[in-house]
Amino acid sequence: MNGRTAPAPAVSPTSAARTTATPRVVVTGLGVIAPNGTGTEEYWRATLRGESGIGRVTRFDPSRYAATLAGEVKGFAPRERLPNRLLPQTDPMTRLALVAAEEALADSGVDAGQLSTYAAGVVTAASGGGFEFGQRELQALWSKGGDHVSAYQSFAWFYPVNSGQISIRHGMRGPGGALVAEQAGGLDAVAKARRHVRDGTALMVAGGVDGALCPWGWLCQTRSGGLSPQTDPQRAYLPFSTEASGYVPGEGGALLVLEDAGSAAERGAVHVYGQIAGYAATFDPRPDSGRPPGLRRAIQLALADAEVTADAIDVVFADAMGLPGPDAVEAEMLAAEFGPRGVPVTAPKTMTGRLLAGGASLDLASALLSLRDQVIPPTVNVPDQAAPEALDLVTDGPRAAGLDCALVLARGYGGFNSAMVVRRAA
Repeated sequence: MNGRTAPAPAVSPTSAARTTATPRVVVTGLGVIAPNGTGTEEYWRATLRGESGIGRVTRFDPSRYAATLAGEVKGFAPRERLPNRLLPQTDPMTRLALVAAEEALADSGVDAGQLSTYAAGVVTAASGGGFEFGQRELQALWSKGGDHVSAYQSFAWFYPVNSGQISIRHGMRGPGGALVAEQAGGLDAVAKARRHVRDGTALMVAGGVDGALCPWGWLCQTRSGGLSPQTDPQRAYLPFSTEASGYVPGEGGALLVLEDAGSAAERGAVHVYGQIAGYAATFDPRPDSGRPPGLRRAIQLALADAEVTADAIDVVFADAMGLPGPDAVEAEMLAAEFGPRGVPVTAPKTMTGRLLAGGASLDLASALLSLRDQVIPPTVNVPDQAAPEALDLVTDGPRAAGLDCALVLARGYGGFNSAMVVRRAA
């Protein structure tokens, strides 16, 4: 614990009603695929070294667009990782998700197909769906006619497709779902999976793997007005910086295996990365309402759900939007809740970009790895902070620290806020 003093958060009705019999839900498997590393340990080593995967877009010529940089997953060969039959029916982001799910399950040591019927399920988050697949089929429709449109278009573009393909491949016929809350969705999906485990489902795969690095998807993202126009990868995505000019999008994310703590111990789980201890989601009010943003309320409710106070949090993985206004709001909320420079704050997504619905679950995986290794990953390329008096931003390489509890924050386009507390495995 870090020894700070802070006011106790408001207790939510669900927290007040909780009994000690509420099952603890733990993470027993991680699957990561990110622009700076394919595979959990490869990603983590690169992150601790401060290695970025951000560069100029290579999938198409970005010179005609307002932004030219992205976090691309390089060197990924789907034919080497997936059955040939899946390639014609999947978008690139679904292929990434299938590989992440396979890694997460292998890491957990569970063969979901060997579990009883309906004992395992899948919940994923998405920002939209298979944009690249959809663009290709729309081009075929308009240039060649309907007979040239793939039958797989009926589902390959659809936002729940990752949940469906993962569940089919691994025989996971239990609870399933998909959530759309942009960046916040990765935490929301894990929270929904936690509820299913608490209700008796043996195992859930949850999180987000996303991407839309094609002209259609790129145009949609640039129209948001939030992308950085910078062309230097080291100067483009600078959250909490005096030079912040927007964010860099990317592809990838993380999927997690969730189980009841007792069941995981009984089967002798190889890994228990930590406990999903608390969660909350809020919406921002209308911009002209005069009411404050909902981020701090999400923080307070997540702390209440975890039954901890602010002084229990040892590190915050910030949303870090990279836009001056939203960054200032986040810095203000963190300083108000934890005290000025009251808790170390980091944003390792400066090395990957914001991965749409995959970004928050990747931060969650990073938080769990931080608890495992007792180290805080750095925020790169941010030498000139806009609010150094408010934030203890970890910028000069990884920081060794005693870590028991981490808070992960995410904000999605349109006013979504999510917060999740993870606790180190006992």
